[in-house]
Amino acid sequence: MTEMFKNLIAGEWASAGNASRNINPSNTNDVVGEYAQGSVEQMNDAVAAAKAAFPAWSRSGPQERYEILKKASDEILARKEELGRLLSREEGKTLAEGIGEAGRAGQIFAFFAGECLRLSGEAIPSVRPGVGVEITREPVGIIGMITPWNFPIAIPAWKIAPALAYGNCVVIKPADLVPGSAWALVDIIQRAGLPKGVLNLVMGRGSIVGQALLQHKDVHAISFTGSVSTGRKVAEACIASSPMKKVQLEMGGKNPLVVLDDADLKIAVEAAVTGAYFSTGQRCTASSRLIVQAGIHDRFVEACIERLKGVVVDDALKSGTHIGPVVDQSQLDQDLKYIQIAKDEGGKLAWGGEVLKRETPGFYLQPALFTETTNAMRISREEVFGPVANVIRAKDYEEALALANDTEFGLSAGICTTSLKHATHFKRNSEAGMVMVNLATAGVDYHVPFGGRKGSSYGPREQGAYAKEMYTTVKTAYTLA
Repeated sequence: MTEMFKNLIAGEWASAGNASRNINPSNTNDVVGEYAQGSVEQMNDAVAAAKAAFPAWSRSGPQERYEILKKASDEILARKEELGRLLSREEGKTLAEGIGEAGRAGQIFAFFAGECLRLSGEAIPSVRPGVGVEITREPVGIIGMITPWNFPIAIPAWKIAPALAYGNCVVIKPADLVPGSAWALVDIIQRAGLPKGVLNLVMGRGSIVGQALLQHKDVHAISFTGSVSTGRKVAEACIASSPMKKVQLEMGGKNPLVVLDDADLKIAVEAAVTGAYFSTGQRCTASSRLIVQAGIHDRFVEACIERLKGVVVDDALKSGTHIGPVVDQSQLDQDLKYIQIAKDEGGKLAWGGEVLKRETPGFYLQPALFTETTNAMRISREEVFGPVANVIRAKDYEEALALANDTEFGLSAGICTTSLKHATHFKRNSEAGMVMVNLATAGVDYHVPFGGRKGSSYGPREQGAYAKEMYTTVKTAYTLA
């Protein structure tokens, strides 16, 4: 019998009329579980439960919130191997990556447990004699969360943890493709001692339960991570709602990694290959544009191909696997479409791009590296979201910087160089929210702000102390002495 996983509404597990099968992309014969497909009515019930719980939770003490988040953190970290295996089984990341992501979720909850005890305000004198001013932060209210499939436990964690730490109530709709990790996370948090209704989980189709969440008048804010096209619709819905909702969007990326002639070749190749292809390239921070100065170009391409020849693509749970499968058939089709587009545009497929067969049926794709591409091609402009990268030749640093910034996205950017001058200039002049020097563009810490510019992000940053900009609202109070 396949296990059935229900929605969490008002502290109770609620069944639904329909369910979807969660399939292992490394072995499509393996069903992870059956997960409830919520309805509009269930979403409305979840919002009502959050609304009922908000008055008490928003006024709860910092010690109570600390103890709940710390208890959740302790269980996540104690179970990180188990949770990581579940994540890898449903999403297709390697087991090492899955365990690492589960551990990161535990670290996030530990950090925000501490933030519960670091809440502060200001008391300053008014310009008017005898008047005092207090500046405090209060919870926003009911937060709706819509999370993606590529980081199925870390992204729910970095949204839920700060929301709860600052006294908000939450309704989360995880990605319909990979609900298992979010379900396990919510179960842990709920059992850590949350009052009923503070955290609610409604799984199901975005067009049904996601839309109901966006349109609900009692939801005060939406935090969304996903595609640019869906993000625009989320923003429009939040602005059009009455009252208007606070909105936070994390969307796509077409991240450049600049490699200069003076770069350490070994460091540059490792940054490029791990940044572009690991996690199957299914990261919004992936290094999908490799902008390489002419003097090192040929040696860099040759070294990248040699590095890729040693990369093992196989079942995510197998020992020795470096890259797991693409998440599903739809994503594989998209990757293959862009590989063909790049060929049609005149790009040279220097390595890979073939569908692979393994012991078990799955969505296996050999990493693809294109050369002889320009920044005007679609392969350089549009997010593929798979193990596909292209090399663009640049004559000097100035052209490389211009190419790096010539994109509608602005999430992450990197440079490989031994020049302090160029590294310093790039950090200052890169039009990205996050900049890496001699590192892959993918891979960020949990205690610092995450987010980009231009079409990649909209609204407050996520993670670290900067998360309070999303999950609190500022109040200024005057008192006549």
